[in-house]
Amino acid sequence: METISGAGRFAPSPSGELHLGNLRTAILAWLFARSTGRQFLLRIEDLDTARAGAEEAQIRELSDLGLDWDLPPIRQSEHLPRYEASIASLVEAGLLYECFCTRRDIAEAATAPHALPGVYPGTCRNLTESQRELRRRERPPALRLRAGVEALTIQDRLHGEYTGPVDDFVVRRNDGVPAYNLAVVVDDAAQGIDQVVRGGDLLSSAPRQAYLAGLLGVPAPLYAHVPLALGKDGRRLAKRDGSVTLEALGAEGLPVEAVRAIILKSMDLPAGPLSAVLEVFDPDLLPRDPWIVEPSLFSPTGMRSVTRNR
Repeated sequence: METISGAGRFAPSPSGELHLGNLRTAILAWLFARSTGRQFLLRIEDLDTARAGAEEAQIRELSDLGLDWDLPPIRQSEHLPRYEASIASLVEAGLLYECFCTRRDIAEAATAPHALPGVYPGTCRNLTESQRELRRRERPPALRLRAGVEALTIQDRLHGEYTGPVDDFVVRRNDGVPAYNLAVVVDDAAQGIDQVVRGGDLLSSAPRQAYLAGLLGVPAPLYAHVPLALGKDGRRLAKRDGSVTLEALGAEGLPVEAVRAIILKSMDLPAGPLSAVLEVFDPDLLPRDPWIVEPSLFSPTGMRSVTRNR
């Protein structure tokens, strides 16, 4: 196996327990990193409100599944100066502007003729200084990137070439908190992360983040956006789908090894410790469709099916 002097990572938000989809992505991120000789790191993305005890519970759950990491976990809240330094460099380069739009303003703009879904229309891009001064009296501004391109193409390990819009996205919210799209780019660069494995719902964010990485003078990572876990209604997995966390399934008598086996089967991988799974892991053989989590998976019949495929 070729050794690569880079790193992969898993970066949960400590807002609650990890559900099966989160755990599946964490396992995949670990397998991708370890199979390429990279380090594997854990980052707690706690810039938004964190729920008491959630971080500790998530770390315990990941460890119980068999994941390990090469350095102590870091927390975004402990690294605010590095986000501010990056924002200051963008301000100095004339690449940011103040935005006073509310969510309602943006939602209404999105319904206008010729508006592109999910793309900021540039409402505040060319305000005069006097206009900005008036609006500052009404509400504090967010800071948006003055993008110089409309779209960017990135390479994804599972999706191939993907071209997505690059609009004037927020880099600092109007409450002063660094925005996700900035923090993730700065963190990945600071930690030497050159491989990002995460849920497919974030694929559309990759062009924005790769573009920002270029402006900050850091390399964009290699991406692999993996299929999501969905409930039987086709929506993203959530508590409405019943017992979808390790704690809830454990309360029903399902040990963590059994839950791990179910997750691995959803990826056509054998049950067992992750060190053994690593020996047969091949990204090219991964399913490309979402995983539909049915309650029958956790029934005695479903578990016997998993056991037969060990």
